[in-house]
Amino acid sequence: MERYSRHTLLPEVGIEGQQKLLASRVAVVGAGGLGSPCSLYLAAAGVGTLGIIDGDVVDLSNLQRQVLHYESDIGRPKTVSAKRTLLNINPDVCVIEHQEILSSANVMDILGDYDVVVNGCDNFPTRYLINDACVMLEKPLVDASILRFEGQATVFMPGKGCYRCLFPEPPPPGSVPSCAEGGIIGALAGIMGTLQAIETVKVLLGIGEPLSGRLLLYNALRGEHRYVNRRRDPDCPVCGDHPTITELIDYHQFCGLPQPGAEPAEAELSIPELAPEEAYGELQRRAEVQLVDVREPWEYEKGHLPGARLIPLGEVEQRAGELDPSRPVFAVCARGGRSMKAAQKLKARGFEVTNIAEGTMGWINAGLPIES
Repeated sequence: MERYSRHTLLPEVGIEGQQKLLASRVAVVGAGGLGSPCSLYLAAAGVGTLGIIDGDVVDLSNLQRQVLHYESDIGRPKTVSAKRTLLNINPDVCVIEHQEILSSANVMDILGDYDVVVNGCDNFPTRYLINDACVMLEKPLVDASILRFEGQATVFMPGKGCYRCLFPEPPPPGSVPSCAEGGIIGALAGIMGTLQAIETVKVLLGIGEPLSGRLLLYNALRGEHRYVNRRRDPDCPVCGDHPTITELIDYHQFCGLPQPGAEPAEAELSIPELAPEEAYGELQRRAEVQLVDVREPWEYEKGHLPGARLIPLGEVEQRAGELDPSRPVFAVCARGGRSMKAAQKLKARGFEVTNIAEGTMGWINAGLPIES
């Protein structure tokens, strides 16, 4: 226990707590900007088993913030260099490499073996996938995200809300830049990833007040942080009182993105867009327009555009025959992402399609009429 003597001096940890850490299993999704500092401190803390999940290889541009990896690791799988570094920090730790990309096909088997899941991924399909899997597996999820000079973090405990309660729908494709597009100050990854490590230890030991029910927002430029209270949404489709999503879905489709490796033709189809006010004017003026709402039924029932026909995104291809190809189509969802994907599918089948930008949220914000 000499290695962990500074831990065992703490009454909140002690020898019993350290033994609990040594017996714990944590999955870290992503060996990148967040996963690097988080897994380093979890290994140093003596978390007995760390599962590192990443299907990527080390690139020179990673080294500015991904401190698990060295220049000599360029081109090497991140899980390989991560395991080497973590074992150099603490050879007592068992590091399991999952050199693969999480998907609906493998996520339950992989995450099911761990006590806590740490999310360090940088894309929305995987973020929603991890969330839904953790809800179904009843696993605590320690979540964080970073971009430019800003970070946010929270903890989703079983039964106390999930990522979908906070963000029911992903942003439209391309509306939120990745770190590769928007940039990231390297040290921010260290701050937020280390915060994830602290929150993980708190959850494992059952000490303190984890960030459950609170979202921490940090702005590095201003040197300030603030908290936003968050609550479980009883109408959440995954963790709500009457969940409608009880099995894993197609998360790329849900986020309005093409499947990895898919032919780019459909994704690259140019779709015209109208702001809510413009769309409303066109719908008032042109009776021939077919208005299609591609959200889920539970979303539609909460409120929809007057005259909108419900065809959920997952049913668009098989139900396209219900629409008249000689008449124009306006597609709408909550924020414009899923409807853009639906519009691409319909345009590929010869329809004249326009996407309503900002979706029903923009429609409501503009003070336009809604039916329920």
